[in-house]
Amino acid sequence: MKLVWSILLLVAATAVMNVAEGWEEIPTSSGDGIIRVGGKVLCQDCTEGWNEWVNGNKPIEGCIVSVTCMDDRKRIIYYESDMTDKAGEFEVTINKYIRGKKINPEACFTRLVSSPDPICNIPTDFAGGKTGVKLGRPTIMYRDIIKHILGPFYYTTPMCDEPNTNDNDNDNEDNSYEKEKNY
Repeated sequence: MKLVWSILLLVAATAVMNVAEGWEEIPTSSGDGIIRVGGKVLCQDCTEGWNEWVNGNKPIEGCIVSVTCMDDRKRIIYYESDMTDKAGEFEVTINKYIRGKKINPEACFTRLVSSPDPICNIPTDFAGGKTGVKLGRPTIMYRDIIKHILGPFYYTTPMCDEPNTNDNDNDNEDNSYEKEKNY
């Protein structure tokens, strides 16, 4: 009889532990587990002199910056964007739990989407704004808030845009240089 009670107690303890583990993943209130991603978007004009080019960056109001988070199977589970204010600053707030699953900040990246400035609207890869920046170490951690402050992203003018000289982007498959090289 003692053996039966011991087995029942063991099964009950295992069930309680499984329920407790599942319960732990879901936050108890809406304020639990917040990831904030912020930064600045500036215009950098290469036509200016060195001093103005380095120090004369102006913020762009109305730029759209996005944050995309992926799951373990490289599927998008979260996408949000924010528009910059007059100071060129943006901030996106992400709940750590989406549909009961915990977001991994290292699987999120931030990138430039668009600029409303008619002159300064070519995204650059200074600080990774064009290709996207993965969220690494947080800048600030306080209680259950994690904040990533990214380096400034830059747009530039069409005059400063570097042309793509890569031969792989050539649509013409019948490239005579390629034919010569293959023989």
